[in-house]
Amino acid sequence: MSEPRTRQFKHDGHRLVFDDYGQGPYTVVLMPGLLLSRKMQDPLSRALAERGHRVISLDPLGHGESDRPRDMWRYSMPQFGEQVIALLDHLKIEQAVVGGTSLGANITLEAAVRAPARMKGLIVEMPVLDNALLGCALAFTPLLVALTFGAPITRLVGKAARMVPRGSSNLVDVGLDWISQDPGPSSAVLQGIFFGRAAPPRSERSTIDTKALVIGHPRDPVHPFSDSDMLVRELPQAQLVEASSIFELRLTPERLTGEIAGFVDDCWAPPKRRGNTNHSARRSTSGSSKRRSGHH
Repeated sequence: MSEPRTRQFKHDGHRLVFDDYGQGPYTVVLMPGLLLSRKMQDPLSRALAERGHRVISLDPLGHGESDRPRDMWRYSMPQFGEQVIALLDHLKIEQAVVGGTSLGANITLEAAVRAPARMKGLIVEMPVLDNALLGCALAFTPLLVALTFGAPITRLVGKAARMVPRGSSNLVDVGLDWISQDPGPSSAVLQGIFFGRAAPPRSERSTIDTKALVIGHPRDPVHPFSDSDMLVRELPQAQLVEASSIFELRLTPERLTGEIAGFVDDCWAPPKRRGNTNHSARRSTSGSSKRRSGHH
């Protein structure tokens, strides 16, 4: 596969950067986790492009190579959702499978609430919902304090990280890019998200009638599995896949990549005739090929 084309567009006066993989007739849009760059989705983007899909990997505002204003009011989950729709408009894409990890998962839900007709399917890995409040407070409050009040120190650390050569692995490169960031805009991103809504509320999530693949991780207080399980029960057309750990898709991605690729193919497949609906609960784990489907 040829290397992705790095492109950009303007939205609300700011530059947003994305990578464009493949040339297939069907499009997948992917977004990274909080304060991470679009590079984290590079392995999955390549895998889906090799299966014949066009994949767009976006840096939301304040992330990666996109503009990074220091005004906290420019950052909120609804604004991130608007950026996804603006990307589809810019590329003249009527429908896409949209997905992301952590922050990207919540942005996916926002985009689905704002423009349901534009969503062909949703890939929601590690959503951060009702049960994540305590874990997020414990994890991100110290980070916010360090970025805000410890900015001189974090800038020195970032300067050192920028001198480290890249290319050893995608995971290492993403981590080095994260450490290298200017703490000012990163602090603004965290403040904007903390003082806004972290995700669409349950009343809005339950209206999302789009096929969804939800990937949950065990033993992760910031992305509790209970949130993924709850989301599958809220969404009429959701199915749940359980990862073995938070690192499976990054270190041993074959199984989950296969699940995601199969889901994307299903989203674009011709609709099947309505028949008997099986409402049985199923789950996919590292030792099983089963899935759990949402049922009501």
